Amino acid sequence: MNIIKGIFVILLHLVLGNLLSSLIGGFVPGSVLGMILLFGSLMSGLVKEESVRDVATFLTDNMALFFIPALIGILDMWGLIKVHFWGWLILLTLTAVIVMAVSGWTKQLTDKIWRKK
Repeated sequence: MNIIKGIFVILLHLVLGNLLSSLIGGFVPGSVLGMILLFGSLMSGLVKEESVRDVATFLTDNMALFFIPALIGILDMWGLIKVHFWGWLILLTLTAVIVMAVSGWTKQLTDKIWRKK
């Protein structure tokens, strides 16, 4: 029963994120907004960690499966990508560095917030 509840909670936040995304014109993807909403729900105690732990562990343990469609898309567009290979490489490198920096800063900020409590 806990697994069904966890799936429901995660999918509910995904649907809410998609609705919110459509309300703001799709500027931010619904899946990203759904993750932010789920994070907020977990941080506020609205959703208990135990209710989504099993499903979240399963999804993260099998994360590689979620990259298969993207890889197939990249292979399908390889002719276009290889023409501008160096531009793509620089763009992807910069993006990765920015994501790592923002993730690190976010982690530091949440650690500071939790230490104050």
